[in-house]
Amino acid sequence: MPPSSDSMTPSDTDNAKEGDRGLGGPDQPRRLGITWTDLTVKAVAADATVHENFASQYNIPEKVRDSRRKLPLKTILDGIHGCVKPGEMLLVLGRPGSGCTTLLSLLANRRRGYTSVEGDVHYGSMPAADAGQYRGQIVMNTEDELFFPSLTVDQTMDFATRLKMPLAASQDANAEQLRIATRDHLLESMGISHTHTTKLGNEFIRGVSGGERKRVSIVECMATRGSVFCWDNSTRGLDASNALEWAKAVRAMTDVLGLASIATLYQAGNGIYNLFDKVLVLDGGQQIYYGPMKEARPFMEQLGFACQEGANVADFLTGVTVPTERKIRPGHELSFPRTAEALKIAYEASPIFPRMQAEYGYPTSDDARENTRLFQQDVAAEKHSQLPGSSPLTVSFPMQVKACVIRQYQIIWGDKSTFIVKQGFTMMQALIMGSLFYNAPEDSGGLFVKSGALFFSLLYNALLSMTEVTDSFSGRPILVKHKFFAFYHPAAFCIAQITADIPLILFQISVFGVILYFLVGFTATAAAFFTYWIILVVTTMCMTALFRAIGAAFSTFDAAAKLAGLTITSTMLYTGYMIQKPQMHPWFVWLYWINPLAYAFDALLSNEFHGKIIDCVGHNLIPNGPGYFDPAHQSCAGVTGAIQGQTSLMGDQYLDSLTYSHTHIWRNLGIIIAWWALFVIITVVSTMRWRAASEGGSTLLIPRERSKYALPAVQHDEETKIETKEKPTGSKIASPDDAPERVLIKNTSIFTWKDLSYTVKTPEGDRLLLDKVQGWVKPGMLGALMGSSGAGKTTLLDVLAQRKTEGSIRGSILVDGRPLPISFQRSAGYCEQLDVHEPFATVREALEFSALLRQPRDVPREEKIRYVDTIVDLLELHDLADTLIGQPGAGLSIEQRKRVTIGVELVAKPSILIFLDEPTSGLDGQSAYNTVRFLRKLADVGQAVLVTIHQPSAQVFSVFDTLLLLAGGGKTVYFGDIGENGQTVKGYFDRYGAPCPDETNLAEHMIDVVSGSLSQGKDWSQVWLSSPEHGAVTKELDELIVTAASKPAKTVDDGHEFATPLWVQLKLVTQRTSVSLYRNVDHVNNKIALHIFSALFNGFSFWQIGNSVTDLQMRLFTVFNFIFVAPGVINHMQPLFIQRRNIFETREKKSKMYSWVAFVAALIVSEVPYLVICAVVYFCCWYYTVGFPTDASRAGSTFFVMLMFEFVYTGIGQFEAAYAPNELFAALVNPVVIGILVSFCGVLVPYSQIQSFWRYWLYWINPLNYLIGSMLVFDIWGTDVTCTPAELALFDPGNGTCGEYLAGYMQGMGGGAKLLNPDATAQCQVCPYSSGSVYLQALNLNEYYYGWRDAGIVVIFAISSYALVFLLMKLRTKTSKKAE
Repeated sequence: MPPSSDSMTPSDTDNAKEGDRGLGGPDQPRRLGITWTDLTVKAVAADATVHENFASQYNIPEKVRDSRRKLPLKTILDGIHGCVKPGEMLLVLGRPGSGCTTLLSLLANRRRGYTSVEGDVHYGSMPAADAGQYRGQIVMNTEDELFFPSLTVDQTMDFATRLKMPLAASQDANAEQLRIATRDHLLESMGISHTHTTKLGNEFIRGVSGGERKRVSIVECMATRGSVFCWDNSTRGLDASNALEWAKAVRAMTDVLGLASIATLYQAGNGIYNLFDKVLVLDGGQQIYYGPMKEARPFMEQLGFACQEGANVADFLTGVTVPTERKIRPGHELSFPRTAEALKIAYEASPIFPRMQAEYGYPTSDDARENTRLFQQDVAAEKHSQLPGSSPLTVSFPMQVKACVIRQYQIIWGDKSTFIVKQGFTMMQALIMGSLFYNAPEDSGGLFVKSGALFFSLLYNALLSMTEVTDSFSGRPILVKHKFFAFYHPAAFCIAQITADIPLILFQISVFGVILYFLVGFTATAAAFFTYWIILVVTTMCMTALFRAIGAAFSTFDAAAKLAGLTITSTMLYTGYMIQKPQMHPWFVWLYWINPLAYAFDALLSNEFHGKIIDCVGHNLIPNGPGYFDPAHQSCAGVTGAIQGQTSLMGDQYLDSLTYSHTHIWRNLGIIIAWWALFVIITVVSTMRWRAASEGGSTLLIPRERSKYALPAVQHDEETKIETKEKPTGSKIASPDDAPERVLIKNTSIFTWKDLSYTVKTPEGDRLLLDKVQGWVKPGMLGALMGSSGAGKTTLLDVLAQRKTEGSIRGSILVDGRPLPISFQRSAGYCEQLDVHEPFATVREALEFSALLRQPRDVPREEKIRYVDTIVDLLELHDLADTLIGQPGAGLSIEQRKRVTIGVELVAKPSILIFLDEPTSGLDGQSAYNTVRFLRKLADVGQAVLVTIHQPSAQVFSVFDTLLLLAGGGKTVYFGDIGENGQTVKGYFDRYGAPCPDETNLAEHMIDVVSGSLSQGKDWSQVWLSSPEHGAVTKELDELIVTAASKPAKTVDDGHEFATPLWVQLKLVTQRTSVSLYRNVDHVNNKIALHIFSALFNGFSFWQIGNSVTDLQMRLFTVFNFIFVAPGVINHMQPLFIQRRNIFETREKKSKMYSWVAFVAALIVSEVPYLVICAVVYFCCWYYTVGFPTDASRAGSTFFVMLMFEFVYTGIGQFEAAYAPNELFAALVNPVVIGILVSFCGVLVPYSQIQSFWRYWLYWINPLNYLIGSMLVFDIWGTDVTCTPAELALFDPGNGTCGEYLAGYMQGMGGGAKLLNPDATAQCQVCPYSSGSVYLQALNLNEYYYGWRDAGIVVIFAISSYALVFLLMKLRTKTSKKAE
């Protein structure tokens, strides 16, 4: 046993043994060990990349110049070496960006994404190349927690333990009990057994807390039963006591099972540090120390660095190369090593180096060879006999499929609400459609209606399966993680998805099919119905597989979404409904042959019309009406497949004319199943090729328009960096004499709160989150607010800063003894825990935006901008001022984002106080210390600062003046001064029997006493209430309030809710939104590309339409097709709207930056230029291609209506998004709204055939009705119709000439028809329409002025849909709660 495990209890080690034995694991542990030498890793240096904007992306010369530049290579790791033998633990330390994660990735045998990897890694005696088939035994726990949010903790762990059942255990009679015991044991070891049935959750689904989720990811890792473990920053988000528990659990497993454990940690306390055997310190890819943990601190001290009492040794080790961090021992000022290179030389000259080098022969030792042989034997014995020898998996393929199927159902069941909403929508849609096509007639009038209903049955279910594309991307990172853990083969996952689909699709189609089939009145025989049902089931399966394959085949969501949109457009147009098969142009007819929906449509029509007799009626029968009843002298007209001179036709004649046939039904079903099989194979192959996103660090993005100024600032040379660090005035922070007193605003107000309670309503009744909390913040005071997770720290800040919109608040919150002024929310700065920023703004723009909107209206603009420069200097943001903030991963790092968040609040000149919520979590020790030291600087100038803080190191804790300590339930445990080196607080706890031992971090000790293992069963809040300190605090608080209230107020309230007038807000917010959209190239390009593609596709499918009767129908459909540009654009636009809304609601609304009116107006105005471009592009690509009238009055009018439609659908998409709780909901509402509008616009079912219930209101309030109406009038009214010979009605007149026989008909029913040979006595030729105007009258468009009437109404719809955005945003906006 290594010497450092003396703090372990015997029970820990027994537990670890028992956990492994539970799964039938051998007592002989899997000892492997890992050794690496001369590891050098290079990658492309992308310190900063230029981010193009909408205009600059078309600058070809610039592009050519950029492509010629060779990107320099950057060395991430330089000659790293080390050895971890079985049973040892190594701690890798380094600041962010020094290569810790890269080292762990390589040791876990993950080598993708690097340009070159040199050097050797050996697992036992195996070289890295042979270790591929053991990837399930070499495990890495990454920083991200990737889970299915709707699964519970138990279900997640069941899945992991099922797939790691060794062969021997799975054949045991009570294998399941053993597995459950192991699962429970693992959860217990990390102290989360109480979360058994809780969901994991995400931002939309409530679930376990962040710390608990982190622990689940740790336990899932332990369940892999690996031999080499790499832990990447696994304690992020855990509080100090949980982090220590984790370290102890890893220590126990390592000792008992002979594992090799390697961890990298930020802010590791000494309790954790002391559990490790060895330490490796990296600095910028250089290894500056590697050796025993016990010798690291003495080695650095001997070189001349000083480690403070009680400081974290880990932070001390990473701080030795940072000029602002390190403390030098007296007498070493000139001799200490200043850079990483110098330290490396000093280390290699020390006696530790040769001692460590001696270990690198381990892979060739007998011990290692024997261990490796046993390990390989052991792994082979656990593997199921059906698996090939080289497979890294454990259980048989059927077992993998079974586990995946169970999980698939659990995912669906866990997110029942989405499933139920989807089925509810399907049912509603079936009812609405059934009522639209209700009781379709059996004669020629029903042909078009029934085809429409069958087309819709296919289309709706195909549209529903489009969500597969999104699902493919949300589940992908999890699948990749499990692939590394060697849980299952990707094919097992794909088969499980299909298996889980079958019952759901059967259910969905049965509900949908039964309702629609019988409402429309299709053939009422069992054979016909079940044929319809099976075709629909198979087609839906096929389309689901198609979209799943598209999702799987692409690496980015954007590309997949583009192809999915393209697919749905082309399958829809080439099903054979809008353009019938004989009329398709030869250049696109191949789309028909590769379209599964086309085969299904053929089968459905053949099933419905086979063996029917269809009578011609109405317009299709010439002549008809009073006096014309003799079938011998009548003829069908305008019905495909009808024989001229007859008054009815057989269904099979109709099918034949469309090239369909009843004999095709089962052939087509077979073809659809073949397509389905092909898509499944594509999915499986693509899924096997999925890779994890490359582990490159985040790169800075510089907008093209700022690149001239910004690039040189970022691309410093390494040497100059080191030089500037050494100059005493080079760094602002290093020089306390250059103090910011002159510029920062001084605060003079006292902020107090007394007897503050906060309750919220929960399903279990009222819950008290804060219980009579009291305290104050004075100018110049830096207050710490501490407590364990869930004690109510953030809640208290939210309540004090007036940020709560729910619940009830009791107690008093006063400024200078007076109630809070109206301008309080903007006079107090509040830095949230999450750094929410506009990603396409640069740092300087974000700061100027905040300064201009939040500083008082009487301050001149120049002065506000000058103040921004001061803050940029103060926060050392000059190098980053012109870079985009970006998203985490592409843009600023966590620590840089944190500084921007603080900056945004500071430039507002908060005059009362500054709140910060956990400004140090997620940072490394140095950044945390820098952040807190900067706050100290603010307090010294006279600012009042209140900070919540999670496990501060001793160094960080010593910076604060006062402490408010909370226990669970929001009860106070201590409020008052901390004292020099924490003496006051130590004394208090000492007096009540909880003294703080030396060398222990006081901050961690307090949390342990109040809520952890050292509480001794005392109720510490009672102890506080009965202590003399509490009495003194209450007395002082009352005095403060009385004195402050008696003096005149220090802060003058200007009485305005916002600092600037509304028109200034409008101007600034619109400018910011427009710039960010201009830089959001992906979004704008997608929008324009979608328009170009749709327009060309529509134009060339309906190329140069002629003037026959059939062509009138084609004109209607090409106009109808223009509508379908909307759904794709809306889908792209809504997530963007909701992200913007989240930024506004989480931060900018609460700090009273600007009003919601300015927010909505800016979003609407910024889109306008791009909508105009879109309309122009669509019009030019489509209008002339289909051969519409070229005279200016017609073309111009059409363009005007198309432009208005761009505004209408953008408004519709935005008002849906304005009220939708999240993106998923918006995406579900979308198809319903668009679907209903499309169905009732008079195209699928002509106006006269719509059921009267819908006809009198829904038809008239439908914007698409007016859009299509006005476009048809402008493009068809007054055109002459020339019938083709096949479209004429041919019949013999009853007596006399044709003209005489038809005289009555031409004045009555056939007023719009055209007789071609009035003087003939036989074979009268009648064309059903004389001009386009007659055709339009059948569509309820009776005069030419209807075109402009409808165009005007479209304008009104555009205005009203934007008005709805304002209205729904207003309804969403809630006011903040005040204390009662």
